Amino acid sequence: MHKTLPTLACLGLLAAAPALAQNTDENVPAWSDALLEAASQVTLGPRPLFLVNDMSEETERERELKAELLECAAQHTDWQPDDLVISHRGAPLQFPEHTLESYLAGVQGGAGIVECDVTFTGDNELVCRHAQCDLHYTTNIVETKLAEKCSVPPEIDPDSGELTNAAEIRCCTSDITLAEFRTLRGTMEGANREARSIEEYLAGTPAWRTDLYATRGTLMSHADTVALFKDLGVKMTPELKEPEVEMPFNGMSQEDYAQKLIDEYKMADVPPSDVFAQSFNLDDVLYWIEHEPEFGEQAVYLDGRYGDEGFDHTDPETWSPSMEELAERGVRILAPPTWMLLAANPEFTENESRIVPSTYAERAQEAGLQLITWTLERSGPLAEGGQWYHQTTEEVIRREGDKLITLDTLVQDVGIIGIFTDWPATVSFYANCIQRD
Repeated sequence: MHKTLPTLACLGLLAAAPALAQNTDENVPAWSDALLEAASQVTLGPRPLFLVNDMSEETERERELKAELLECAAQHTDWQPDDLVISHRGAPLQFPEHTLESYLAGVQGGAGIVECDVTFTGDNELVCRHAQCDLHYTTNIVETKLAEKCSVPPEIDPDSGELTNAAEIRCCTSDITLAEFRTLRGTMEGANREARSIEEYLAGTPAWRTDLYATRGTLMSHADTVALFKDLGVKMTPELKEPEVEMPFNGMSQEDYAQKLIDEYKMADVPPSDVFAQSFNLDDVLYWIEHEPEFGEQAVYLDGRYGDEGFDHTDPETWSPSMEELAERGVRILAPPTWMLLAANPEFTENESRIVPSTYAERAQEAGLQLITWTLERSGPLAEGGQWYHQTTEEVIRREGDKLITLDTLVQDVGIIGIFTDWPATVSFYANCIQRD
C-alpha cells in the first residue's frame, strides 16, 4: 500500500480514519510497504570491515577486540537493529541529513533509534533541521526563488554577475512556510563561503563526505518523521533546537514549542517509552519532566556547557548544576560529546588501555545518571589530527580504525547506553558482535 504523510491538520484523524489522512501534495514524503520492509533489512556494507582492518594492535585488549570483530564479520549473517545505535540526522556521512533518504539509510544500517532535530517554520510548524538557520548550507534554497525570503539573501553583482556575500548568506526555516519548506531539496552539509557564484557556493561538501546521493534529498517535517519511524518500528529522539528568533514567535512561547513537540507524538499515538526527547536547554528538559512526566522520564539533557566561561569538564568544582543536582531535579539521561567522557593514557602498556574514562564520566556514573554521547563518524580522517570529537584522546589516536577502540571504551568502560553516529552501520556492527552488560 502506498503511504503518504498526514498534514498536521490531519494528524488527529490518523488513528481513527487512516484513509482521510491521505495527501496528494507531490512535495509530501511518501513511501511504500515494500520500501519500509527493504529498509528494515539491516545491511552493513564494507565500512565496518575497513575500520576493523585499520585498527591498532598495540595492546592485548586491542588485538582481542580486532580478532573478535573479524571472526564475527566472517561468520555473522543475521544483523539486527540495536538501541545502542542512534542515527544522527539519518546517515549524513553519505546522505543529505534530515531527509527521507538519509533516515532510510540509517535504519538500513541498523539504528534502533533515529533523530530528528526539531525547529519551526514561519507558520509555526515543526520541521527537521539541525539549526533553525541552516537552510543555506543544508538545502538548495540559494538556487531557488525562496532565496529572496532569506534573512540575508544571496547578492549578485548586476555588472559582473558574481555572488558578493557568500560569507554572510543566512536562510532560516522561520523565513518560510511549511509548504515552501517542502519544495526544497536537502543537500550535503557544507557551503563554500568564498564562492563567487551560486554553483560554487553549493559545491562545499567536505572531501571526506560524498555528493553521490545528494541528487535527491526529501525534506521532512517533524510529523513526517514520527509517521515514518513508527512505520519502520524504530524509536525516536527529537531534539528541540534553540530558536534563533525572538520568542514568543507568532504567539508561540518556548514552553508552547516544547509542548508542541510532545503533542505530535501523542497525536500519533507513539508510546512515551519509544521517545527520547532531548535539548541543550535544561529548562526544556525540566518542563517535560514536570508537565509530561511519561515523556520526561527518559528526556535527555544534552550537555553543551563546554562552551561556558569557567566550565572545565575535568574539574567538578566548575559544574553547575553538579551531577547530583541534575539527578535530584529528575534528569535521568545526560548526553555530552564523546571527548568529555574520555581521557588519554599516553603511557599505556601492553596490558593497559590507551583510552580511559574521564572524571566527568566517573562522576556521572556515581550520581546514577545514564549516558548517551555524540557523535561517532562525524570527524574527518583521524590521522590528520585536529578532530573536535576526539580532542581529549588525540594524543593516543593513530588511525581511522581507532574509532572502534574509542567505541569499545565508551561501551565497556564508560557504560554508555547509546551513541549518535553519522554512519549507523559501524556501531551496529559492533553491537551485533560484542557482548555487552
